Amino acid sequence: MELKQLEKIAKALGDMNRLKILEDMAGRGGCIQCSQITDKINLAQPSVSHHIKTLTEAGLIQPSKDGRCYSYTINKALLKEYIKEIASFGGK
Repeated sequence: MELKQLEKIAKALGDMNRLKILEDMAGRGGCIQCSQITDKINLAQPSVSHHIKTLTEAGLIQPSKDGRCYSYTINKALLKEYIKEIASFGGK
């Protein structure tokens, strides 16, 4: 993984609301709909959209559209790779 991608993921994970979104998603089996996110973190829709965009651009979640509704799924493979890369900073 390139350092630029590590930085992007670290920045995305550096916000409490985005961590709450990921935590809630994990508790729901790794998938959540946008309306459920708004209920969980108690923010206005524009703020939720901003956080979702940041997580999506970092590759941490993947959107899928079903009609007019969007669902988001945690990118578990990317998270595992990120953890592995960060752990390697501690020495081998």
